[in-house]
Amino acid sequence: MLLATTETIPGKTIARHLGLVKGNTIRGRHLGKDILAGLRNLVGGEIAEYTKLLAESREQALDRMVEEARKLGANAIVGIRFSTSEVTTHAAEILAYGTAVVVG
Repeated sequence: MLLATTETIPGKTIARHLGLVKGNTIRGRHLGKDILAGLRNLVGGEIAEYTKLLAESREQALDRMVEEARKLGANAIVGIRFSTSEVTTHAAEILAYGTAVVVG
């Protein structure tokens, strides 16, 4: 599966548009990790617990979007974007979306 944030893929021709595909995940924070992150925030620097959580969430949303595109018969997704939103005080959604296409 070819993935692109652009509307085209260099060297490929879009033969068919199959429509919007998306994948999402909603993740909550862990109390223990929140405490460690709070302590790390006092001294500054990267909060590795949150970095890892967000990276895993993006990959899961991307995987779900690719699976939806495969079910439609796509071999590529163009125009990929990510969106985040807070669902509750301690949980956020990550959404990956794009256009499923067949390229040749």
